[in-house]
Amino acid sequence: MTTALLLAVLQALVVALGAPLVVGTLRTLKARLVGRRGPVPWQPFLDLRKLLGKTPVVSDTTSWIFRATPYILAGAMLVAALAAPVLTSRPPLAFAGIILLMSLFLLGTFFLALAGLDAGSAFGGMGSSREVAVAALAEPTVMVAVFALALRANTTNLGAIVERVSAEPLLAVNAGHLLAFVAFFIVMLAETGRLPVDNPATHLELTMIHEAMVLEYSGRHLAMIEWASAMKLLVFLTLLANLFFSRDRLPSACSL
Repeated sequence: MTTALLLAVLQALVVALGAPLVVGTLRTLKARLVGRRGPVPWQPFLDLRKLLGKTPVVSDTTSWIFRATPYILAGAMLVAALAAPVLTSRPPLAFAGIILLMSLFLLGTFFLALAGLDAGSAFGGMGSSREVAVAALAEPTVMVAVFALALRANTTNLGAIVERVSAEPLLAVNAGHLLAFVAFFIVMLAETGRLPVDNPATHLELTMIHEAMVLEYSGRHLAMIEWASAMKLLVFLTLLANLFFSRDRLPSACSL
């Protein structure tokens, strides 16, 4: 019991603290690829600290949904971190499988879309409608891609799927496995707001989805949303690496 609790706390800390570093590293690499120096990899930590020190500006026309959404979103991503195989193939909430994980992602999307509409701005409504349209296509695709792997493992438990792929490396070159990987990768770009579906580095009307919904946020509310977005990206990258690539087995909770 104590080991499981420590593992849950450690995994939550790894995702919570590692997510901004992953985002910062991606921004640095992106800048270097186009010949710019770019920000330091730990720049997101500095941005979050600055935003957390500012008082959020909230419109009088918004309801409790607008104020609660950043905390609901961050909480959902922290719980999702406990259901994904990050440090171990048997995470604390592994029994719930992909169904719980996608439900948490959808919960965050639902409240973020409501918050975009709640502000009453044209950009917020536009971003919310686009986000819901993308989610309606992306969420089922993730489920189908993971179910393709679950059929071979005879379970929707993500840890068991990881162990099955690790035990049989040839599964990684199976046609169905490769197609599921391609589908999951494309959906990951859409779910995390990356090019070519969205561009988190711009505020152009034609390319805004996620940024349009959070345009009215500021201060610590914006910090929570940016932090949750980074955690979602890290969880998706972890799933992509552990579910679709054969590797040495992750330690199980029992072995720890």
